[in-house]
Amino acid sequence: MVPKRPKKGRAPLGVYPDVELLDHMFQKADSDLDYIQYRLEYEIKTNHPDSPGKKNPVTLLQELSAIKSRYRTLCARFKPIADEQNVTKSRICATFSKTMTMIQELQKQTDLELSPLTEEEKTALQQLKPHMSDL
Repeated sequence: MVPKRPKKGRAPLGVYPDVELLDHMFQKADSDLDYIQYRLEYEIKTNHPDSPGKKNPVTLLQELSAIKSRYRTLCARFKPIADEQNVTKSRICATFSKTMTMIQELQKQTDLELSPLTEEEKTALQQLKPHMSDL
């Protein structure tokens, strides 16, 4: 009989889907590592009694635990960086939006129009649109 895979919770997507998607991917990877460890233990117990000349399965499981620990440390270090990245992104978008509004107001007041956008500017604008509602 094959053991069932343990289940773990999933964070809902919200304000910052990119970061939350990465967080979900890390959670999924952690869950997969738990499952692999669980399956290894099961396989060792049922199919591989002591085998001379091969690496000790207990040592392999300890190495897997060490890898999981390093992975969790990486996740913990990643979270503040991702949070700061989102704050910075929000500030840049807000500043850019204010700048665009000021330019539009100046155009109206002076009855001047800017020259048409270059291809590079159009590409940049298309890339920014998903992140800003005012464009």
